[in-house]
Amino acid sequence: MRFSARLRFGRVVSVFSAAVVMTAAVTVAAAAPAAADEAFYTPPSPLPTGQNGDVIKSQPSAFNGGKATRIMYLSRDTKDKAIPVTGTVIVPTTPWTGQGPRPIVAYAPFTAGMADKCAVSKTIAGEGSSDIIANVQTQFVNALLQKGFAVAQTDYEGLGTPNMEHTYVMRRSEAHTTLDVARAAQRLPDSGLDKNAPIGIVGYSQGGGASAAAVEMAPDYAPELNLKGAYAGAAPADKAVLAKSLDGAYAAGFLGFALIGINTAYPETHMLDLANPTGAQLFLQARQICTMDAIFQLAFKQTNTLTKDGRPVSAYLAEEPFKTVVEDLKIGNLKPAAPVLVEHTPMDDIVPYGQGKQMAKDWCGKGADVEFKDLPSFSPVLSHALAAFGASGNAANWIADRFAGKPATSNCGGF
Repeated sequence: MRFSARLRFGRVVSVFSAAVVMTAAVTVAAAAPAAADEAFYTPPSPLPTGQNGDVIKSQPSAFNGGKATRIMYLSRDTKDKAIPVTGTVIVPTTPWTGQGPRPIVAYAPFTAGMADKCAVSKTIAGEGSSDIIANVQTQFVNALLQKGFAVAQTDYEGLGTPNMEHTYVMRRSEAHTTLDVARAAQRLPDSGLDKNAPIGIVGYSQGGGASAAAVEMAPDYAPELNLKGAYAGAAPADKAVLAKSLDGAYAAGFLGFALIGINTAYPETHMLDLANPTGAQLFLQARQICTMDAIFQLAFKQTNTLTKDGRPVSAYLAEEPFKTVVEDLKIGNLKPAAPVLVEHTPMDDIVPYGQGKQMAKDWCGKGADVEFKDLPSFSPVLSHALAAFGASGNAANWIADRFAGKPATSNCGGF
């Protein structure tokens, strides 16, 4: 990348950081992060038997705008093995005045990082990492709470849990953990939530992929959920595309996260064995950082400098055993269980716009109820991150209409 482009990138990062700080001032009190209760995040051994979504343990947490409870619950990894997952259930303090029981929205967070300190159940409580972008997660949560909905937020597999690896953007695991956090909220004692409460799913970026995966896997994995709709913003639906678009980009660290995810979820690939010493060091570094550190420390890394034979990662993903894995990670091959709003900014500089639109088209071809809309952004640089500010309100408004019983508007064939 030319020096001028790097300079422009640095200037926009400064503007974006200022915007995040202003958002944080509104959504959370400014304070140094507190230490999390790491004993809570350590799962019992052996793991208790039970059903997917059963609550293993819980404790009070902190969040402005609602009663927050930190939870650990049962879910399933990519290979269908039982795993512990952490998260947060937040119930507004104001009474629910809508029809039926208070709805629950499963919130699938966007990229938080790989280190345990990055877990969103920690950062939204003012604990763990001081990464400023973590505060933007609260904007999505607050938009939902302000509608009167309870929020069930997942940390996904491994994030926050000692001695477990976060399986970043792995379709099956993220779908399981997102659907199971909704089940856990329904079953959480003394929450005031109904065991048959209607469910919505909201996510952007990594969370958009998790939301999309969850809604298309729900008919098989969680058919009992009364799922009313899902919002999928800027979903990373095709990892083969991302392997090319992120290589050498400012968000190249996210590609490193995904390769660690593949190595963990599909150990038979031995993905990390392809790395040369420089690549091996990068993976060690990536495991210890959160989102903004990944951008500042790993920007513009090119994978052909990190592999033993000098080939880029995209070349490997086109070959077995990786090709089969990439196909398994693709979102759009199953018909969603409920209406879906898919949004994506045409200027997206992290998750290419075309794959979000293609995912929506694939769903339309299966007869799904899908609306696809362009998401505005403010700048061609950091457009993916900046578009998240509008996505939070759009998601809350759209899911509110589904809970109110308003029919969704499909525009299949029109995009």
